[in-house]
Amino acid sequence: PLLAQGSLLYLDVLRATFPQALAPQGMALLSWAPSGLRAPAGWPLPTLYCSPDEASTLPLRAAALRVQLVFALRQRALRVLEAGLAAELHDALGTLRSEWPALAQDLALGRLSPQPGLPEDMRDRLQALLAPDAVRAAEIRAECAHGFEGIVQRLWPQLEVVVIGMAHGAEKLYRDALHQADCKGLPIYCPFYWAAGALLGVNLWPEEPVPRFLLCPDWAFCEFLPCPAKEDSQTVLLGELWEGREYRLVLTARPGEYRCLAGEVLRVTGFHKQCPVVEPVRRDSQVLSVRGESIPEERFCQSLCRAVGMWPGARLVDYVCVESALLGTSSGASAPHYEVFVELQGLRDLSEGQRYKLDQCLQEDFPTYKSFRFKGSIGPLRLHLVGAGAFTRLREALGAPCPMPRVLREEQLLHLIQSNVIS
Repeated sequence: PLLAQGSLLYLDVLRATFPQALAPQGMALLSWAPSGLRAPAGWPLPTLYCSPDEASTLPLRAAALRVQLVFALRQRALRVLEAGLAAELHDALGTLRSEWPALAQDLALGRLSPQPGLPEDMRDRLQALLAPDAVRAAEIRAECAHGFEGIVQRLWPQLEVVVIGMAHGAEKLYRDALHQADCKGLPIYCPFYWAAGALLGVNLWPEEPVPRFLLCPDWAFCEFLPCPAKEDSQTVLLGELWEGREYRLVLTARPGEYRCLAGEVLRVTGFHKQCPVVEPVRRDSQVLSVRGESIPEERFCQSLCRAVGMWPGARLVDYVCVESALLGTSSGASAPHYEVFVELQGLRDLSEGQRYKLDQCLQEDFPTYKSFRFKGSIGPLRLHLVGAGAFTRLREALGAPCPMPRVLREEQLLHLIQSNVIS
């Protein structure tokens, strides 16, 4: 019932804002869900979606996204392009960039090329849904040959909106990149707010650039701990929230479940019919702290973006950071420090002076970190450039249809280095 309420609200908002959005077969889905299709709408809707249900359940993420991309490309009259995560849409469009001649050939012949993760019996079933379309294949070749800025709207000229199931937190970097390049000129709508696996709110404002969510009172039992917390701080309820203040979310999602801190910090941006409207600010669990300096992940990202702005021609694609004291021969002996792996566009190498800019930005932005660096109790940050596609491979290696953490455990990184996912 809860998912049904959320789905109906989402579809009603979509129809009211974009009148043609619910045209039959007018939606395409790019999402990997090996346990079964879960569109942002909450259930499979075959009359609306041109994407076959079976495609999202393929055993490998890359295969699922490529097959779904083929079915999306053949539908020129697409109205809505959906993805479960911003990273999924980014990776699917990355496949388009690198494989557009082969994708156009598949459409021209009405076939699916063999690939890892696409069993032959499933390939036959999915291929039977295709028909040769030389005209559409020629359109795709022509648009891709002219570059990829604004490619989404050029490939689907009737597209009204891009819907992403999750586009805040760790996914915000990809959402911003999509908005600036591939999806330029289109609204990006994040319809739902989830926390700790529970559906808590819905976004009623699909055309606004920053997603904010109406908290629905009967979807879960929510309490709020004022932030920053004091020793005598008590939780407050929905009706006691103040506009402009930040709160930690305390959640009891269903009857009989434990009451817990969800690890989410929210800012109240206003009220809609007496219900609070919130904007997710950060996750408490994503904090860097080798000596107790406690740098929130989103503020680390801000420092990193500031450093990237000092590297002429560079654009940040993605990154991960590891609190490191035990990497041994892979990093050299050192005091506890950060190992940062970044993927850039527009720049192939960095000088030592450029690499130091990130450590310098962190010292300027976080006095505690600067103090520990001055004392020598935190060693110099080490910055590593990784090749194009490294983070796509990382998402494949982690193998979970959920946002990739930006802060990795050291043992995770060692495994990825040994597996040549990151080098």
